[in-house]
Amino acid sequence: MVRFFITLSYDGTRYHGWQIQPNGDSVQQRLQEALSTILRQPIEVVGAGRTDAGVHARMMVAHFTIENLKLKNEKPTPIPSSKGRQDPSIFNLQSSIKHSLNKLLPPDIAVQDIRPVADDMHARFSATERTYHYFIHTCKDPFLQTYSWQVNFKLDFAKMNEAAKVMLEYTDFTSFSKVGTDVKTNLCDLRAAHWDEISPHQWRFTITANRFLRNMVRAIVGTLVEVGRGRLTIDDVRRIIEAKDRCRAGESVPAKGLFLVDIKY
Repeated sequence: MVRFFITLSYDGTRYHGWQIQPNGDSVQQRLQEALSTILRQPIEVVGAGRTDAGVHARMMVAHFTIENLKLKNEKPTPIPSSKGRQDPSIFNLQSSIKHSLNKLLPPDIAVQDIRPVADDMHARFSATERTYHYFIHTCKDPFLQTYSWQVNFKLDFAKMNEAAKVMLEYTDFTSFSKVGTDVKTNLCDLRAAHWDEISPHQWRFTITANRFLRNMVRAIVGTLVEVGRGRLTIDDVRRIIEAKDRCRAGESVPAKGLFLVDIKY
């Protein structure tokens, strides 16, 4: 038996998020179907997180485990044990799977790497840090429309950065979490949150934490935008966080501007 980590990227525009949905197309479903077809056995894929509908990933990590190969019409072939991960057969296998996946998957999903890992490595629970980017542009640009949110009002990004620093003082982000989720805790170790101008009329928000709640980044951005518009003060942001009430925070911004960009283990 060998466990593999797979690193991929995807344009989430036409998907109902990462996680398999009963009535919608998802990235996880496409990846599982492709792997099951290539390996000729049911394959379950576990992702490092759950991006929402319309959210993109420059880097997503998932794991899957295989015991025997059933390629073509051959008899099942034993996979080397975890002690034999440097065996050339493992390298050939991962290269073959990567090549086949990129041929079988749709153009908006691409696999960058497949590598064997220790049996106790878990794509979600072994991750120690995740980073998201959110993009805003402040004037009409046809080349940014798909992957950035156009705002038609003036924003004070200095104030937005000041408010973002305040969030680093807190760990309970209930006010920015989608209600009715099944998580055991709303505590997150926020390690970075800041806005940067990356080109004229375009800004990028970077946020890093050990974990994120559902809808958390888009709700935080929506709240910071209210600060930038002068509708909320820095003290208001503190009160919103301390209230632990989703109704107190700003509206969630559009999904198209959000990217999962890095995961550390």
